[in-house]
Amino acid sequence: MITAPRTTTLWRPTGPEELALVAELGWRAWPPRLPDQPIFYPVLNEAYAVLIARDWNVPASGAGYVTRFDVRTDYLDNYDVQQAGGRDILEYWIPAADLAEFNRHIVGTIEVVRRFPDDAPVPGI
Repeated sequence: MITAPRTTTLWRPTGPEELALVAELGWRAWPPRLPDQPIFYPVLNEAYAVLIARDWNVPASGAGYVTRFDVRTDYLDNYDVQQAGGRDILEYWIPAADLAEFNRHIVGTIEVVRRFPDDAPVPGI
């Protein structure tokens, strides 16, 4: 009997430009980081992702989105969880050079679970 790999659910707050690139990648991968983005940081809880999408992405780009996706836990075990502030502000720091390999360990698709404002269009849908 084949069992499905164990996965960890992660969230990623994002703006419309990055989300459009995710849509172009078929909702299965994150785009390469820009030169000024040395790490990719998915977060471990939805509330923290909401805070960033609503309070940072909206002022910066007019809309903010919270995405949810699953990654193989055995792959994530290669990285330490980083505490970026309070005890619930947890994220992984994936080096930009590792992002292609990280993408290969996403199980299923990346889905938009929240958007700010509530009527913000979702690119590619």
